[in-house]
Amino acid sequence: MWVRSEYAGELAVLTTWLAALIPWNVTFANISDGALLFVRFPLFQIRYTFGLPLAAGVAVADPLTATAFQSGQALELPYRLWTAGAGLFGAALVVSAVYYRREAWAESWPVDPVRLLGALLLAAGAVLAAATYLLLSRGFPGVPIPVGVVFLLLFGAVLLMVDRTE
Repeated sequence: MWVRSEYAGELAVLTTWLAALIPWNVTFANISDGALLFVRFPLFQIRYTFGLPLAAGVAVADPLTATAFQSGQALELPYRLWTAGAGLFGAALVVSAVYYRREAWAESWPVDPVRLLGALLLAAGAVLAAATYLLLSRGFPGVPIPVGVVFLLLFGAVLLMVDRTE
């Protein structure tokens, strides 16, 4: 692969942290009373309601709160998948932080931490891709654009394909 083996660990940590900053889903929805913008990051979402002052129009929610809000609704399953994807991504963040702080110890694990991070990012991307599809197919207003899903899948695949032989 194009990544040198000695830089694979740095790439794994950097891509995991970068993925935290990229929204996995962006949706603009026209509704009867106005318009909404949803920007969903792996661990939280920002919802902006157009036409309201900024302080009143912005709402931030974590996946568990958003899922509880959708309980019993048609959109409960996509939000549950988002929660599962957030759990996988949260695990990747923990592994990357441990790998960054204690590289020698992480390298001694029975599982290669670079491959572990690749698998976690790929799994999170796949789950969030399924959530995006379900948002689209279950009547969520607007078209969800899976910006970060593409990056999660790409980062995960790259980390799984890195040549770790020295």
